[in-house]
Amino acid sequence: MNKVVANAEEAIRDMRDNMTIMVGGFGLCGIPENAISAMVKKGVRGLTCISNNAGVDDFGLGLLLQSKQIKKMIASYVGENAEFERQMLSGELEVDLIPQGTLATRCLASGYGMPAIFTAAGVGTEVAIGKEVRNFNGKDYLMEMAFDAEFALVKAWKGDTHGNLIFHETARNFNPLMAMAGKITVAEVEELVPAGELDPNMIHTPGIYVHRIFKGENYEKRIEQRTVRKRS
Repeated sequence: MNKVVANAEEAIRDMRDNMTIMVGGFGLCGIPENAISAMVKKGVRGLTCISNNAGVDDFGLGLLLQSKQIKKMIASYVGENAEFERQMLSGELEVDLIPQGTLATRCLASGYGMPAIFTAAGVGTEVAIGKEVRNFNGKDYLMEMAFDAEFALVKAWKGDTHGNLIFHETARNFNPLMAMAGKITVAEVEELVPAGELDPNMIHTPGIYVHRIFKGENYEKRIEQRTVRKRS
């Protein structure tokens, strides 16, 4: 079963306005740079984006924020994006800030086919407003719903034509969870090999979860914050 498409534009060919999209990566590490650029080019609007963070002003999801293609952002960390801050404070952008563990587990629930999870994170805070609370063994837990995303866009180090994926170091954070969760999962990879060339014991995401795969190009791989030791 060959799942290879020519490029990012072909991979998101049926993406439409007002969809909910999962975007993998951790900070700027392991983000699907080509797929994001294709979304900007395609001009889809009114998007709800689920991601660990919202990129920076001129890179990652920040590009979609600049062009005002995102209607709602569901994320854990948004501290490096001035345009995000401006849109949120002006009321242009709807924002749902979620504890990072809750975000990950709601992605996992989607992949597992579970409708909801229960977590103690956020009980007694603003996070709990409007949500059901249940008590288990004397402790309160919030009921958090699994995500419902039409697309999951992920980026892997290596992949094969059947969609099996290997992630590199920190890029393994949210990408595998989101790859399981999308109705259509699109994977862009740095290296695309024929089926059978990847060591089965090294595969992080089995191809059963991936619907389309392509070889990406021109990765910048930016670092959000670089801190180095001062010279003596």
